[in-house]
Amino acid sequence: MIWELPVVALRNIVLMPGMTMNVDVGRPKSKRAVDEAQAADRRVLMLTQREARTDDPTTAELYDTGVLGVIKQVVRMPDNTYQVLIEAQERARVLDEVPSSYMRVRAETFQASTPDAEEARVLDVLVSEIKSSFEEYQRQNKGLRLDNYQLENLKALSDAALLADTVTHHATWDVEDKQAVLAEADLRPRLEKVLGLLARDLERFNLDKKIAGRVKEQMDSNQREYYLREQMKAIGQELGGGEDGPAEAEALKERVEAAGMPASVKEKALKEIQRLERTPGGSPESTVVRNYVEWLLDLPWSSRDEEVLDIARTEDILNADHYALGDVKDRILEFLAVRQLTQVQQKEASSEEDTATEGGDSSETPERSAEERVDDAELRAPILCLVGPPGVGKTSLGKSIARSLNRKFVRMALGGMRDEAEVRGHRRTYIGSMPGRIIQGMKQAGVVNPIILLDEIDKMSSDWRGDPSSAMLEVLDPEQNHTFQDHYLEVPYDLSQVMFITTANSLQTIPRPLLDRMEVIQIPGYTQAEKVEIARRYRVPRQVRAHGLEGRLDITDAALNRVVEEYTAESGVRNLDRQISRLARKAARELLEQPWEGVRVIDAPQIPDYLGVPLHRPDRMEKEPQVGVAQGLAWTSVGGTMLLVEALATPGSGKINMTGSLGDVMKESVGAAIAYLRAHAAEYGADPDFHKNIDLHVHFPDGATPKDGPSAGITITTAVISAITGRPVRADVAMTGEISLRGRVLPIGGVKEKLLAAHQGGIREVIIPKDNEPHLQEVPESILSDLTVHAVERVSEVLDLLLLPGQEEPNLAADPVAAPKAERPQAGA
Repeated sequence: MIWELPVVALRNIVLMPGMTMNVDVGRPKSKRAVDEAQAADRRVLMLTQREARTDDPTTAELYDTGVLGVIKQVVRMPDNTYQVLIEAQERARVLDEVPSSYMRVRAETFQASTPDAEEARVLDVLVSEIKSSFEEYQRQNKGLRLDNYQLENLKALSDAALLADTVTHHATWDVEDKQAVLAEADLRPRLEKVLGLLARDLERFNLDKKIAGRVKEQMDSNQREYYLREQMKAIGQELGGGEDGPAEAEALKERVEAAGMPASVKEKALKEIQRLERTPGGSPESTVVRNYVEWLLDLPWSSRDEEVLDIARTEDILNADHYALGDVKDRILEFLAVRQLTQVQQKEASSEEDTATEGGDSSETPERSAEERVDDAELRAPILCLVGPPGVGKTSLGKSIARSLNRKFVRMALGGMRDEAEVRGHRRTYIGSMPGRIIQGMKQAGVVNPIILLDEIDKMSSDWRGDPSSAMLEVLDPEQNHTFQDHYLEVPYDLSQVMFITTANSLQTIPRPLLDRMEVIQIPGYTQAEKVEIARRYRVPRQVRAHGLEGRLDITDAALNRVVEEYTAESGVRNLDRQISRLARKAARELLEQPWEGVRVIDAPQIPDYLGVPLHRPDRMEKEPQVGVAQGLAWTSVGGTMLLVEALATPGSGKINMTGSLGDVMKESVGAAIAYLRAHAAEYGADPDFHKNIDLHVHFPDGATPKDGPSAGITITTAVISAITGRPVRADVAMTGEISLRGRVLPIGGVKEKLLAAHQGGIREVIIPKDNEPHLQEVPESILSDLTVHAVERVSEVLDLLLLPGQEEPNLAADPVAAPKAERPQAGA
């Protein structure tokens, strides 16, 4: 009978007539064929692919003979595939293809002819042989497991065609063999083919059994032992470097003797090697022991770099690599000067001991152990912690120190570390265990005296896996780290000769016990002049060279000034480097599109053509004295900035309103200013009952930027008193300082950054607390010479300097200019 049927292509499956099974359908053409079959008579032709790797086969890439099936059930799976229950009914042979968006063919079904009496007797014999052979086949085939119910049903089959197809369905034959059975139209050849395939597999099974039995008989206990020993010997020869090399254990022992380990560690290593010898080579325990011994051998125990202690050389390298940062360089040089002097003293003492040795023996004095050196000044040397904003050169300072001392440099990023095992390692009982980051760093360095930079130590955190900052206490304590215990090594390791340098952006998140073990060196942000100089000396030449513009591009100092002022707002120079890189990229494109001769010079007016609209507007002072408007100074993590404070007094009932995203501390400063004015109302000509009949609104422009800190106290007080009394405030003076209820001006932080912001904003007169006067020595002389600094102790001094005589109509700021702030101002931080 001829049918026109949709086709579902099968991969690695041959469906036999009389079988019912689930088929996963995921390819679009096959899913469309299933949908069409469901919409019609549910009949579909199942054809097997000739090549399983083909993802979108054509009709020519399928076998010609398949099976006509009826779809019993379709289940749509969550991954948009179909699980189709197919009942295979008849063999079918493809005649020709029917054009369609999916595979559709004309096919003819065929069945075996009815046998005569003699042929039926032959078929009965074949059926019996097949049943007995298949029973033996399923018993010896470990990949085929049928339950008793299936076996009994198969034995009970009397239909020869159905028996052949059922056996073929269950057998673990490949696709070609099963397809050959499916394509056979006549029944007798089909049964003979099935019986032949069973006989082939049974013969192979028997041969495998004979070979296995023969091998088992030949391998007695002595032979097995000899084989295993030869196998271990071969592995040892491979590890030893050749056929004639030493065995693995002997090679490891030689390395232990040459490693210079302490006696206790050496004893531990030799015990582990003995254990390795007794462990079978193929066992997992052998791999664990071998890895442990390899770690012990790879660690440096005695090899060290010859340290070059020459502070003049170090100073030259620091100055060559970093501009400015004078205080930081001085502290580093002081630290290294102490190391140099203590080492000279130790050498002199050692020479005296050699001289006093009995018999005048001038042999070298044995090096003392870490325990004997625990009181040395070298072991008590502080751990340096470089703290500063991003991009100021903390990490590169560590590299420069290592280069100047001729010591290996290892950087460890601690940001995001939250597992104590990353510091101390995992115990060897865990699969895949390994030492912690400290020991891994020592292996990487290869010497016992590297410089290890622990970067971003303030970014560590803790969770249920432990607190890595607590594990760092032992690492960074000079009194303990000479016996540092790593969980994986299980032996003490001496870290006392390592010079640890840590970096952080903030001290707030570093635990106090850990901070107590470090000597903090604050790295301030760069001034505008310093940024320009850094760009001119380092960044511009590097970016010009990196962009292929060497000798073709020059950027003037005026242009760099404008980039710093209008396109960056940071304490460091990382963003400045990005802007210079952006400028160089655009210049490189211009050179290719419109080549120029000689050197292209970029000046300040051309900067917007390259970098676009300015990202930041520099702070500028108010031009005229105004009532209720005072000019303050604030500090942010990207440097100093000017902070405008506005106060407006209106008739009311004594309400106080504060706007501008203020923090709690700044709101308290407003309360302190009002309390001070109430206590001194008569002194400044204010109505004693102003707190009952005047509403006061204090506002900080740039309201979207959060603001907090106590150093705006005198600025708020000045603006409030000006608004209440109607006396204008001088616009050419900026101020900073905390206020107390008694009218005292208390010290604040960030004096250098605030004075730089005032100078950049055009201010030439500044008020600071008297207690901050010593901090003026941190301000560059070029800036300080342009400023008149008033150091005050009381609010009355501030008001005498700032408040002008009253006027009839308050001239409140109609459009106050707020200083842009890239980050939250921590006034007084």
